[in-house]
Amino acid sequence: MESTVSNIGFSHFIAQSDFLGKTILAILIGMSIVSWTLIIIKGIAGWRRKQYSNQFLHFFWNASSLDTVRHEIQTHGIRCPFSHLTSHAQHAQEHHVHYGAAKLSEAGTQQEFVIRTMRMVMDEDAARLENGLTVLATIGSTAPFIGLFGTVWGIYNALINISASGAGTLDKVAGPVGEALIMTGIGLAVAIPAVIGYNWLVRSNNVLMSKLDTFANELLTFLTTGKLYSINSEPTDMASPVVHNIKRG
Repeated sequence: MESTVSNIGFSHFIAQSDFLGKTILAILIGMSIVSWTLIIIKGIAGWRRKQYSNQFLHFFWNASSLDTVRHEIQTHGIRCPFSHLTSHAQHAQEHHVHYGAAKLSEAGTQQEFVIRTMRMVMDEDAARLENGLTVLATIGSTAPFIGLFGTVWGIYNALINISASGAGTLDKVAGPVGEALIMTGIGLAVAIPAVIGYNWLVRSNNVLMSKLDTFANELLTFLTTGKLYSINSEPTDMASPVVHNIKRG
């Protein structure tokens, strides 16, 4: 009995698995590596993005003019979505002032052109933030089923081997079947971190884009009127038409 128990386990299951069983295990291991790599890389990138965003917003609201902000961006480069949006909005305003509506993409008033540019920039940032999330979602949703398939295949092979040997006692059946359930556990171990990581990254991205929406309205108001809109006071007649114009579709 002790000898039988000692021969049952993960290593024994792998040794007895056929090519398909080993392939399923390799797929699950690969999915786990990919999901953890994405979570770590995007987590570090998100932390750095948050630091750069806080630094830029602090500098922006304490700057003496937009020229100072422009010089800061030119000196240190674009390192966060807020500086990215500010740089393109300023460039769009200057471009329309100097060249007007030379192309269909520049048609309309200066304010409309700036709004379109800011929407485009925000869509680019949103798409960049979402890179890799589809992979995480796919891993989180499919890994349990891949593991379950490995379990079904393992149980099938175990029952075939037991039937061929003619030993159908409980101790001969329970061991191989229990080993096959390892694949389901591996599938869940791969899926759970992927789902948690996906939800965490989506939540972080939504918070960032919400802050970027608010900043975009304030930036647009400042670019078009030279004044900032405050929720604690009534907006001026010039500011009111542009507040809340920047919203992602």
